[in-house]
Amino acid sequence: MRGFGVGRFRIGLALALACVAGSARAEISDNVVRVGVLNDISGIFQDTNGMGSVEAARMAAEDFNGGGKGIKVEIVYADHQNKADVGSAIARKWLDVEGVDAIVDVPNSAVGLAINTILRDSRMTFLASSTASSDLTGKACSPNTIQWVNDAWATGNTTAAAMMQRGGKDWYFVTVDYALGKGIEAEATNYIEKHGGKVLGSSKHPLGTSDFASFLLQAQSSKAKVIGLANAGGDTINAVKQAAEFGIQQGGQTMVAFLLFVNDVHGMGLKVAQGLQLLEAFYWDMNDDTRAFAKRFAARPGMNGKMPSGNQAGVYASTLAYLNAVAATGSDDAKVVVPQMKTFKGKDKLFGETTIRQDGRVVHPMYLFEVKKPEESKYPYDYYKLIATIPADQAFRPLADGGCSLVK
Repeated sequence: MRGFGVGRFRIGLALALACVAGSARAEISDNVVRVGVLNDISGIFQDTNGMGSVEAARMAAEDFNGGGKGIKVEIVYADHQNKADVGSAIARKWLDVEGVDAIVDVPNSAVGLAINTILRDSRMTFLASSTASSDLTGKACSPNTIQWVNDAWATGNTTAAAMMQRGGKDWYFVTVDYALGKGIEAEATNYIEKHGGKVLGSSKHPLGTSDFASFLLQAQSSKAKVIGLANAGGDTINAVKQAAEFGIQQGGQTMVAFLLFVNDVHGMGLKVAQGLQLLEAFYWDMNDDTRAFAKRFAARPGMNGKMPSGNQAGVYASTLAYLNAVAATGSDDAKVVVPQMKTFKGKDKLFGETTIRQDGRVVHPMYLFEVKKPEESKYPYDYYKLIATIPADQAFRPLADGGCSLVK
């Protein structure tokens, strides 16, 4: 009888613990939702992400305002230094020690892919609002990841399509030698060659290059109609500045920047950037909603009148969507929150008509812009003129081709 009693006690205890565990999964851990902004604060992405992304996340938390349920939100941040090992160490500490529930931002695809692997099957959500690798909704697809703003497929295919429609058949690439650049070049090349165009050559450069002379001279001598800059941040700025010194665009070649943001244009100035073609998911001066957000952002501590980049807008939008899903489910566990996020279909104030697909890809319109001439700009940050709008169903890789085994 004693043994039976002990056994019955153990069974009862196990059931009780299971019930506690089950209820814990439906609750907010530590009674606070912690969102960690992980990005480049000191390097080539500090203007397009950096502390501006932190402020964007804080704005989302303030606008969420407890979700009508008194939910507490804490924003933390760290610098991954564009190193996968540094980013991974931070993510593990946030996951195992500091009780962070979601990681947002993460420019640099190598870092983003590492974070994606670490968070898979954990309770943390990855809001990859600045990670551009298409693998996040392909071979590296994770049930914990939502990818906002841009990706290499959209950047490569959509930009190439828009440029080819305008007569850009022959291309030369200047590409940063890591996952992001290679992915963009591969996607664009695939589209160009399938649609009757030619890629005449490619030059690879290390991240953080200061001297682009040899790469640009090769591009110039190729006589390619379009020179595609498959890089980002400070690399793109340096390349465009040095291209202006060589008179590349004046010689009849068109330069297209696959990942350029309004902050980059501001940094190089319209005299240098004029005529550049670029693809964006967000522009601060698109409509009343984007302007209202941008003006609030520009007035934030440390922003000093700067307008938000598409990546910073993505941090705001993805953080707010995540927090709304937490409020709807009463849980900050990715297994509960991410499926809730994927039910969203409607208008996002910053990105327009938006759907979150089952592979985690957030689908919204994309826009081809041309940088204005100095005399066309009427006020600060009035830098873009709209060339074409790419509908959401054309801007991103179709779901059926996503290669994500998690999609039912």
